[in-house]
Amino acid sequence: MIREAGTEFAVTPWEREARAKAALHDVQSGRDHRELRIDKVGVRGLRFPIQIRDKAHAVQNTVATIGLFVDLPKEFKGTHMSRFIEVLNAHGRVVHVENIEDILLAMQSKLNSRVAHLEMEFPFFLTKHAPVSGMAGVMDYTARFDATAVGNEIDFVLTVTTPVTTLCPCSKAISRHGAHNQRGHCTVATRSRKAIWIEDIIALVESSASSELYSLLKRQDEKAVTERAYENPVFVEDLVRNVAVKLNAHPDVTWYRVEAENFESIHNHNAYARIEKG
Repeated sequence: MIREAGTEFAVTPWEREARAKAALHDVQSGRDHRELRIDKVGVRGLRFPIQIRDKAHAVQNTVATIGLFVDLPKEFKGTHMSRFIEVLNAHGRVVHVENIEDILLAMQSKLNSRVAHLEMEFPFFLTKHAPVSGMAGVMDYTARFDATAVGNEIDFVLTVTTPVTTLCPCSKAISRHGAHNQRGHCTVATRSRKAIWIEDIIALVESSASSELYSLLKRQDEKAVTERAYENPVFVEDLVRNVAVKLNAHPDVTWYRVEAENFESIHNHNAYARIEKG
């Protein structure tokens, strides 16, 4: 483009942006003299509104706490943190197992990395009906996605934490009246050949405990839940074994880790058990 001497031309936005970029030194892309590869670098603790697919309503609105990471070759001083957010924004708010792979591959491409990681934890909600009155209440659970891409290989782990009630078999056996019981958390992490619904993991755990929990109970419901727990005493060891038996029978589960922690009502400590297989 030829400009006559003394003639002024307006600078286009594209030219202005190009000049601004040229004037800014890219420190991150500079060479690092220590030459040590970093396994994971990125952003963590990012709160982001998302939509999760569920069995009942197609999608459910929630807020996730997200971490996005890549590896960093030894020759580079730093990564480009803003690009992680750009990748996440570009993929919209609907998150499901299928598009997590797209997010990982986009991070690899945009950040010139071979390895990409995504971690995403969020509250997941279910409407449950009390066992006798049938009154509806909303229960919250904690779900987590952990996904890693190494080249074209994708590893995905679904983790779900389900609150339950457990009643002590020993306390029931030795006590003339009643038995101590408490809330506990059962956390199930799985790898599978096909996607598993979060609701299915929750149902599997709740059916393995002394009783499931509800957010709304009337007196007749409370009576039913208390009696159900008393009729189904479960140690923390029983809980993880009950869940493991069902996961062993699942045709798509290739690996699992089951952890149970009871918030003891008669001790100042918790009871814990874990089984891992695969």
